[in-house]
This record gives sequence, C-alpha cells and structure tokens, in this order.
Amino acid sequence: MSDLIPRTAPDRRSFLKYTGALGAAAAVTTTLSACSSGPESTNETGDGGQGGSSTLTAVIGYGNDGSWDPTQTASAFAMAGNEHIYEGLLGTDPITREPYAALATAVPGDLKATTWKFTLRPGAKWHDGKPVTADDVVFVFERILAPKTQTLAKGFFEGWLKEVRKTDATSVELILKFPFPDGAARLSLAKIMPKHVFSKPGAWDDATKGKTVGSGPYRMASHHPKSNTAFEAFDDYNGPRRAAFKKMNWLTIVDAAPRVAKISGSSAEAEISDNIPYANIEQLKKGGLTVEGGAGMNNLFLLFNTAHKPFDDLRVRQALHYAIDREKMIQAALKGHGKASTSFLNEGNPSYRPARTVYGYDLAKAKKLLKAAGVGELKINLMAVNVSWIVDCLPTIQDGWEKLGVDVTLDPQETTAVFTKLDQKKDFQIVAAASNPNQFGLDADLIMHYNYGPENIWMGYARWADNAVAKKLFRDMEQATREPDASKKRAMIQDYIDTVAEQAVLYPVVHNELMTAWDPEKITGVKAQPYPGINLLQAKWV
Repeated sequence: MSDLIPRTAPDRRSFLKYTGALGAAAAVTTTLSACSSGPESTNETGDGGQGGSSTLTAVIGYGNDGSWDPTQTASAFAMAGNEHIYEGLLGTDPITREPYAALATAVPGDLKATTWKFTLRPGAKWHDGKPVTADDVVFVFERILAPKTQTLAKGFFEGWLKEVRKTDATSVELILKFPFPDGAARLSLAKIMPKHVFSKPGAWDDATKGKTVGSGPYRMASHHPKSNTAFEAFDDYNGPRRAAFKKMNWLTIVDAAPRVAKISGSSAEAEISDNIPYANIEQLKKGGLTVEGGAGMNNLFLLFNTAHKPFDDLRVRQALHYAIDREKMIQAALKGHGKASTSFLNEGNPSYRPARTVYGYDLAKAKKLLKAAGVGELKINLMAVNVSWIVDCLPTIQDGWEKLGVDVTLDPQETTAVFTKLDQKKDFQIVAAASNPNQFGLDADLIMHYNYGPENIWMGYARWADNAVAKKLFRDMEQATREPDASKKRAMIQDYIDTVAEQAVLYPVVHNELMTAWDPEKITGVKAQPYPGINLLQAKWV
C-alpha cells in the first residue's frame, strides 16, 4: 500500500464537521461558551489614513462556524482567519505560493536535501505572552504524523516527511523520506500551535470550536458563529507580516444580496468582500469599488458512481462530458468569468498542459459513444450541491444531456445532505459539486492526491479504487511523487493526468474565477485570491 496518502481517511461526516469542506454549506454549527450572545460592532470603518486606529470591516461569503483547528480545517473562513493568527515555519505568498521565512528565520538553502534545519525567530511569542519553543513545533508535527490520529493535514505530509526532531530549545530538524522540494510550500499548512495550551485534555475540541492562540500578527478578539469573528493587532509580534490594522471585524454573510449590500452604496460598512456574484460586478465598479477575479482551481466537477451501471463504462462518462456546451455555460451562468476545463489542472497552474482527452462540445461524438456502449434509453438524476453558481450551471448540463436523448432530473440539495447520502453509501448516479484544492497549494502532486488515491474519500464515493486502471494510476502517482528530477516528475504527472481525463470518474467541467471587491480609497495592497477567503497581511490603509 502506498505511503503517499493516508492509510485511513476520516469519514465524510467527520470531514464535514471538522473541515467545513466545499465552502460555507458544509460547515457544522458550533458555539463557544465564552462568547457573548451578540456580535461586535460592525459600524466602525476605515480612518482615511490615520494609521489603522479604527476597525477594518470585511465581508466573507462563507460560514465561520467550521473547525478552526489548523490541522483539520478546510473551512474557507477559518483558513483565511488562521493565516492572520498562526504561522508555519514557512509561509507562502497568497498568490504565487512562493515560500518565505515566517516563524523560522530562513528557507532551507538546499530544498533537495533530506534534512531541513530551522531556527525559530528570536523573541517570537504566543498571544498569551509565552515564548515559542522547539517543543511547540515538535508537538504539532507529532500530531500530524501520529499513526492513530487522523487529521486533514496528515495527507499533505506523511507521504514525504519522516519525523521532526528538536535539536535545541529554538531549533528543529525535519527528516524527509526522500528529496521533496515541494514540501517547503506545504509547511505553511502546518501552523505551529502552543503545546502548553493545546496538549491539555479537550483542547483540540476547543480548537475546533474556535479557540486560537497563535504567534501571528493578529489575535482573535471574539468569535460568534453565524455572525462574525473579530481580530486585533498583536503588539508583541516581531515577524515579517506586521498588522496594518488595529482591529478587524470579519462578518459572515453567505447570502449574496446582503453581502453585496454591506460593501456597496453610500452607507457601506465594509472595506472588502470576497465571493462577489458575477451579476453585481458592474454595479460595484460603478460605485467606485475595485473588483478583481482570481482564476485558479475553483471548479464545477462531475462525480460518477461507477458501481451504478452504465456509469462503470468510461464511454458513457465521456459521452456525458462531450454533451455539455461549456462555452454556453460560461456565458450564461458565469458571465464570462470561467474557462472550459482542458485538464484536471486549471490553465494558470505551473504544471498545466492540455490533457490528451479534451471534452469539447460534440453531440455527434457523444451519441456514438453511447451507442458503442450499448446504451439506449437513459434516465439520470443529477444530484447537486445548492451553491448558487453551481445551480446556475445545471440548466446547461440538462440541455446538453436532453439533446443527447437522456431524460434528466436536476436534484440540487444542501451540501450537507448530498454528502451525508454519500457517507451512508446511498445509491446515486452523478453528483455535481464545487471544489478548490488551491486552498492548500498550487503543486500538482498535492492537488491530484487531494482528489485521487487508494484511500481517498472521493474515490470511495466513486466506488472506483479497486478498478485495475485506478490501481495502476495510484502506482504512477506514487512514483511521480518520489521522482527527484523536476522535469521527469512533471512529465510523469502529466501522463497520469491524461489517465484521469480519459477515465472522467471525478473531473472538472469548468474552472471559474472568484471575485473580490474592495474600496481603493480606504485600503491598498489587496490581491484577489483564486480560492475562497481574503488575505490582508500585506494590505494597509490608504
């Protein structure tokens, strides 16, 4: 069995509880007994260049009630918040994902070595005033690598990282299983946490609910699930990304209309908002806001149940992909802010090239494939998550499939309902949903392992892991991860991405932009991310 992915995976119910995966709808409500019943004031806004003496207000289009445990979460809100609260040994630029020294003093000089040495930043302190030590670093990595502890972070590290050793009070060594330069950027995913806080009984449950004690430029001031999370500058922070705002108040508003209202008009309360609907872009621009998109791995994908005939036949899966008019979908549903998928990777990915199989709109080819598969009448229930832009895309899929002669029923549901059914091994035919592994990084190895692997949760849903083609694919993926030569590795990844495209078991239909809006007269230094959330570590008041 491969050691490149978790040997066991958390069940989907736990995954939803702990990660809030796939955005706001997958979060599970949690509360903090320490919180008051109401939100902090949302009326204090930018001070017009007074040096950050007042509150920056942000509007996040995702729930803040997912897990805040950095080793577990995939919650868009929590991951964005944790970037401001915690530090890894290394951080990464939010756009390029180039690593930089964060809690450590330097990026290792030789990333092809199998031992990486780190010294902690002198004077680094936790938000409770205690010093950061090597014991804290070892504590976090021991949790991530522990065989009997299942965390989301484990899948990003256990394949290539053997152990982390303390060498003195402020220095550690990372021992790798083989040379793995891509691991440097992944260190930003291992947020270092204080052992004296989170080693106590029940502390990890507290972290899930929103307890945070970090070493970053901001500390959590208050947390109100379903309402807002407030931050304040940590005065003792001495690292590379100092706080530019004295206070920040992040509102969680999942519904589009009230979210747009908070940042628009003469009475706007917020300086920045993510997850801007395409239909509101021009309105916000006319109101003086900057609205920019980030193009990345955000995608609508189709997931087939290969245990449900005729979807075990790749010709049927391919036919249904060829019958989707992606360009029509991009114009009608995405208002031009997307691209037809020509690979599992988006076109902006450093490892991108078109796959050998590209699903252009071709009804004639689709009909031939169905005929070759011996499929006559076909009725499909397309179960989908009810994320607004996904729902907007469904009519185009239905139209193409009906022109193919397929009887189609669209079945959008709450995300939690969809994945509860998948967890319970309920029968289904096809699921349409959204995903964005760019939350975790850009490297193709990480992205592909997030979606494919013998113990991967998505492959469990697809009932495909025992297929002979799948088993060869997983072996090819393992060999590519271990390949030390960068050019050979890239070629090997491209080869197995060709297999993924041909098989179309879990495959993107379109990659779309995520839009961010902000007031350029109040804040500067903002960059639109190609994944959910915001990053204000390099932003400041105008």
